[in-house]
Amino acid sequence: MVFLAVDWIGGLVQAGQFILSFSILVVLHEFGHYITAKWFKCRVEKFYLFFNPWFSLFKKKIGETEWGIGWIPFGGYVKIAGMVDESMDKEQMKLPPKPDEFRSKPAWQRLIIMVGGVVVNILLAIIIFIGISWVWGEEKIEGKDLKYGIVAENIGQMIGLQDGDIIYKIGNKIVDDASDRKIAGQIIMSDSKDISVIRNNDTIQLPITNEFLSALKKNKGNGLASIRIPFIIDTVMAKQGAANAGLQKNDYIIAVDNKPTPYFNDFQKVIVDYASKTVPFTVIRNNDTLQIPVTLNEYAKIGAGAKSLKDLGFNIEVKKYTLLEAIPVGYQQCWSSLGKYVEGIKRLFQGKDKVSDSLGSVISIGSIYSKVWDWQSFWVLTALFSIILAFMNILPIPALDGGHALFCIIEIITGKKPSDKFMEYAQTVGMLLLIGLMVYALGLDIWRWFR
Repeated sequence: MVFLAVDWIGGLVQAGQFILSFSILVVLHEFGHYITAKWFKCRVEKFYLFFNPWFSLFKKKIGETEWGIGWIPFGGYVKIAGMVDESMDKEQMKLPPKPDEFRSKPAWQRLIIMVGGVVVNILLAIIIFIGISWVWGEEKIEGKDLKYGIVAENIGQMIGLQDGDIIYKIGNKIVDDASDRKIAGQIIMSDSKDISVIRNNDTIQLPITNEFLSALKKNKGNGLASIRIPFIIDTVMAKQGAANAGLQKNDYIIAVDNKPTPYFNDFQKVIVDYASKTVPFTVIRNNDTLQIPVTLNEYAKIGAGAKSLKDLGFNIEVKKYTLLEAIPVGYQQCWSSLGKYVEGIKRLFQGKDKVSDSLGSVISIGSIYSKVWDWQSFWVLTALFSIILAFMNILPIPALDGGHALFCIIEIITGKKPSDKFMEYAQTVGMLLLIGLMVYALGLDIWRWFR
């Protein structure tokens, strides 16, 4: 059954990481507005994680502010008294302005309040990148050091990639980080016309076709290639098939039911036919070749993990940083990531990328997270999405922080404040645009899923 084939556990892990990541981003973004509003003595009526039309999952009033959690997990908000925002509280705006309302404050103060969330998101990204550099350092492996080559996945096969190929150049640039998404990102952003691979000690150039590029973009950089490794066991889960059969750490699985599985991807292809079955595994242990019957579960899993690249002897360059050394590294990574994102947006406007290929809803965003809980990956994605959230919010679109900031800047320059009625209309138009974009993105994801 298709229902049983879905990796529900992996999906739940992805959903958990997505919700935690965006909760952190939303709460801190709104805190940027909250703290600056309080700094200028504005009354803050509500502070909510997620939206709460009709009812809230949780709410508690502390002082003048109602703190709560809504039930629609698409963001959050701070309701500042006297401000035309997503609450569209027109009745309040009909009353005379009060000293503690947003509209009573000078334009320069209102500008600072509006950009407060964006500033916090940028600072958060810098802090996270500093922490990542300090805790994990930087790891990378050059394409030429993939001693078993790559596993050519569906999209990679479109241009002739084969299992065992070593991707060492994209255009004229050496591949200095051979992780699948780094290679995919370099291909998408480089405008190169070909890829150079080493195959059986020969150098071969494979053309980058428009069809290949389109498929790679639609799949968010996935489906190109992965690093090929042998399945040498590192961990064995208790009470699972591998443990029950007596498989041990350092066992090298070379065949399943006499079908050769010299590499992990070969093993994955073979075992799908043996769900809930007991089959003989051919294993090398201490230079001895053993036949061990193993029972797979209903998902064709045995409960064993493969050794890491480092444990398999790959030449991985690891650069460690002290906390002081990590500060400039994290700062540079933040602005470098922002530059790459802006370059991607520019490509959309230049017509080099299709909006329908690049746009996605929360479904696409959630699918980027790992299906196993990986803190390093989690924090990298959180930092990247913090940068994206900051950039998107500063765009001069009504209903976004950037739209409100633009009106404040115009007021500072001209000395003329837009009327409350104009701000209401602008907010309505901006919200309709954003809702339309969200519905379109969700529709694209649903269409991709059914397709």
